[in-house]
Amino acid sequence: MKSTTARRITLSVVAVTTLGAVVACSPGDSSGSPKASGKDDGAAGRGVVHVSPVAALRSADTSTAEAHSARVSMTTSIGTLMSMKGNGTLDWADGLTGRLTLTYTGGTVAEAMRQIGATTMEARYLPDAYYAHMPDAYAEQTGGKHWIRYRYDDLANLAGGSGAYMQEQLKTATPNQSVKLLLASGDVRKVGEATVRGEHTTHYAGTLNVADFADRTSNLPKRQMDDLKKQLDEAGVTTESVDIWVNDKNLLVKKVEKADMATGTMTNTAYYSDYGVKTAVQAPPAGDTGDFKDLMASQGAAAAGGSGSGT
Repeated sequence: MKSTTARRITLSVVAVTTLGAVVACSPGDSSGSPKASGKDDGAAGRGVVHVSPVAALRSADTSTAEAHSARVSMTTSIGTLMSMKGNGTLDWADGLTGRLTLTYTGGTVAEAMRQIGATTMEARYLPDAYYAHMPDAYAEQTGGKHWIRYRYDDLANLAGGSGAYMQEQLKTATPNQSVKLLLASGDVRKVGEATVRGEHTTHYAGTLNVADFADRTSNLPKRQMDDLKKQLDEAGVTTESVDIWVNDKNLLVKKVEKADMATGTMTNTAYYSDYGVKTAVQAPPAGDTGDFKDLMASQGAAAAGGSGSGT
């Protein structure tokens, strides 16, 4: 029965970390952010118009949201739970779609993945569910099906009631959540300029304290502030530092977030490029796909059947 327990644990950790990969690098809401120009649109000889960091970030928020798709390269670590890297493309024009290759590099999640034969997996994101590809060794123990479908609605119980909220966040996903966090923090400052992967960028930074959210002078509409606070509360975040790098087209190029969470310190670094890239994603073949809810139920029955052995 140890293998049954391992399979159930793996179903759960894959659900949380695969969903967390895209949440960490992309959720947000593009509404309510007025356009502002961060540079002079006139002739080169007229020079640059200097604008406040808040105005520049509002422009980055809008421009990034309206780009609709991008290539993503990211790394994430959460305490001793996991470290992970991912690469792929995301599209947020009409609900979230995308494809990421995720490699678990450390922590208890990586150990759980090693036990089922692979630490690298493909994740496909569609507006109502995401799909995780599992290795042959795992498929042999689950009816030969390599893909697990996680419907966002079915994650409510696993995620402590926040699955439906995550679904709503993913419906409006963009890579500019970090921009909104900075705007919400009330602690926005320009750090300087830097070259990031060959692009000239402006570096902005700030620190967000969830406890005094209500006391901040907000640079976002109240609805967005309330949504952000709810998301941070449900993730157990108390404080978060945010650094972002924005290019001359007002598009997000890099972001680094560090947060104190209930599960340990989270660090996420993401790079964005090729805005507007075409991202075509289809659900895997139905005959090779098992539903997370059904698999959890069947694994639970198997575990219960063996409970008399003392496992």
